Formats: sequence, C-alpha cells, structure tokens
Amino acid sequence: MEINWEKLHLSAKEVMEKAYAPYSNFKVGAAGLVSDGRVVVGCNSENASYGVGLCAECGLVSSLTATGGGRLIAVVCVDGNGEYLSPCGRCRQLPKPMSYLLPWGFGPEDLK
Repeated sequence: MEINWEKLHLSAKEVMEKAYAPYSNFKVGAAGLVSDGRVVVGCNSENASYGVGLCAECGLVSSLTATGGGRLIAVVCVDGNGEYLSPCGRCRQLPKPMSYLLPWGFGPEDLK
C-alpha cells in the first residue's frame, strides 16, 4: 500500500486543532494509516493531574480500537505549529504493531 504522507500530515494538523492543552499550551495531533486504508486520528487531552492526561498517540490507538482495530502501517505526529514530532518511548510502546520504531519493545510475548 502506498503511504500518502501529505494526507496523514494534514489529518494530524486538523485533529491537533481540537487538542485540549490549557496547562502546557503544547497541542499535539496524530494520524495513522491502517492496513485496510482507514486513517485514524487522535489529539492530546491534558488534565490538572499531569499523569492523567492523554497523549495524541493514545487517542489514535483508542480511535483505532473503536473503529474495528487493525494494523498501523504509518503514523504522523505534529505539534501546535504543524511541525513533525517523534513520539516518545511510551507512545511508541503503546501501538505494539509499530515495534520497528522501538527496538526491543516489551510486548505480550515477553510475558510467556
């Protein structure tokens, strides 16, 4: 499947505008291409208790699950200016199908 990076970038920028970031003012949007051609998106949502906030990538994975699941084959994350971001290690670990982005990532097979 061909990856339309421009479309993913635009989708991430659009959802970033919906982010809730009143504390850091650091909005993030994420868009992912699913192997069946769907594009799923997510944005960050902060909370006064910082550890309870959700990253954009968490929202993306929730959207993926809510719309039927599948395998992510490409992900784009952007900041409030629409510039590309690299997800942190926690957010790379979350969608295990992206394990090539987190070498030696921990998954269910490690619990056997």
